[in-house]
Amino acid sequence: MKRREILKSLTILPLAGSMTAAAAPLKNVFSAVAPAAKRDLFAELGIRTFINAAGNYTVMSGSLMPTDVMDAINTASKKFALIDDVQEKVGAKIAEICHAEAAMVTAGCWSALMLGMAGVLTGMDNKRVSQVPNLAGTGMKTEVILQKSHSAGYDHALTQAGVKLIKVETRAEVEAAINENTAMLWFLNREVHKGQIKHEEWLEIGKKHNLPTMIDIAADVPPVENLWKFNDMGFDLVVISGGKAMRGPQSSGILMGKKKYVAAALLSNNPRGGIGRGQKVNKEEILGMYAALHRFVNLDHQKEWQMWEAKIALIANAITSIDGVKTETFIPPTDNNMPTLKVTWDSSKIKLTNIEMGERLRQGNPSVEVISWEAPNTIRCGMHVLEAGEEKIVAARLKEELLKASVKS
Repeated sequence: MKRREILKSLTILPLAGSMTAAAAPLKNVFSAVAPAAKRDLFAELGIRTFINAAGNYTVMSGSLMPTDVMDAINTASKKFALIDDVQEKVGAKIAEICHAEAAMVTAGCWSALMLGMAGVLTGMDNKRVSQVPNLAGTGMKTEVILQKSHSAGYDHALTQAGVKLIKVETRAEVEAAINENTAMLWFLNREVHKGQIKHEEWLEIGKKHNLPTMIDIAADVPPVENLWKFNDMGFDLVVISGGKAMRGPQSSGILMGKKKYVAAALLSNNPRGGIGRGQKVNKEEILGMYAALHRFVNLDHQKEWQMWEAKIALIANAITSIDGVKTETFIPPTDNNMPTLKVTWDSSKIKLTNIEMGERLRQGNPSVEVISWEAPNTIRCGMHVLEAGEEKIVAARLKEELLKASVKS
């Protein structure tokens, strides 16, 4: 039926009589209408999409959520629930999985840092909750100690709760810096190899002075064991991103650890009026985060690793025959601890800089993103963010651009 005929038939439906009688012609009319095609808003709005061979970077929209995560989000969108109930039930499950006393889903890892800091400062005192981040004259402690090498920008999240950062290098400096204003000791796991003080010693100092310790492991899974390793080790609070390797919502994170601090952090969070009121995390994200965590923990991680290595081998085999090109597998030691492909080339044989290579891949069809900003004549390709079969496209595009730039002998 044509649209005009459908509209005409609707106008002559009986206005009186039973609803049952009216339902039949309505059913017949709409059964003739083809289901509407799903809108592709990326295409409709002219937004560039790309094959992600770089990694789960926030600027690149994190990760793609798997079907079971999206199923959890879509199902959650169909019913109402109290946010406190959702947080409580999901938090209990996350805590159980991660060997923590308590847990909550936050609006990203940054939010977990800020809320965890607020919880340490306020405890269960609602008056203090209303005073953060204006700590002067409140009786709350105001300083957090961290190693200088761990100050990589993420520590700024702590200052949003009003604290001052005290940066040290040696244990002696830590001991000298601790005073009646010290609220917490903070550790950035990504930089563990740079700082002089490692996990165990950091925890030892905290216990000696009865100070809580927090560790940021934002992108530090896999290995999956890191989800509970630092809780078992004795850190009072652990924060992690949800939208990286776990492939949960990009705007989600987890704060977990000692119950007294997580409970206090919840007082500053949505739906209350504390410092985290504007960092809302909705029921869909909370349940999506739980689904992502559950999926990640139950993955065959050895199989995943072998799949990444196979993708590296395919791409490497496609380009190593090009004169001047070398490849190797690189595994970051802490964050994003997964095999990536490092490609380097001799600049006398391949007339192309790493920045130019990144731009050519970006502007090509299909568009491909790689890590092209780290070193001269070098790019890196992350395997864990490639969808099935995309490694073949990446291999073809790399080969194409390298051959174009090759110096003819």
